[in-house]
Amino acid sequence: MTPYSWRDDPAVPAFPDDRALVVYDGDCVMCSAWARFILRHDRDERFRLVAASTPLGQALYRHFALNPAMLETHILIEHGRAWFRSDASLTVLQRLGAPWSAAAWLRRLPKSWRDRGYDWVARNRYRLFGRREVCYGPEPGTEHRFLA
Repeated sequence: MTPYSWRDDPAVPAFPDDRALVVYDGDCVMCSAWARFILRHDRDERFRLVAASTPLGQALYRHFALNPAMLETHILIEHGRAWFRSDASLTVLQRLGAPWSAAAWLRRLPKSWRDRGYDWVARNRYRLFGRREVCYGPEPGTEHRFLA
């Protein structure tokens, strides 16, 4: 895919893409915990977040030919490129620095294995971790880290 391709897609609302963006399932307890984890450990504020249920999140899912009703992956958008599934998770962990960047050793595993494990958790995430009654969004003091 062409770098920054979403900028040319009239269906994707314009958004600031000068920092990395994580699109996450705000209804999923595990995914919301992932978003909180990023906020807590991203001391340099490299990442912004957007819930997949927002108009921007839905448009990005469609732009990348993902089913916005299934939300079986989070998306990491950084430097004009998008990552999905295990690549997205591992890239976020690498960017957070030590000790989280140590997870990079998982890249030595075949991508098909990593993504198969990711897909299993994604398919079963509501059953394993639960579903939130309200979509996870900004907490006081973190509003500037979220896009609507």
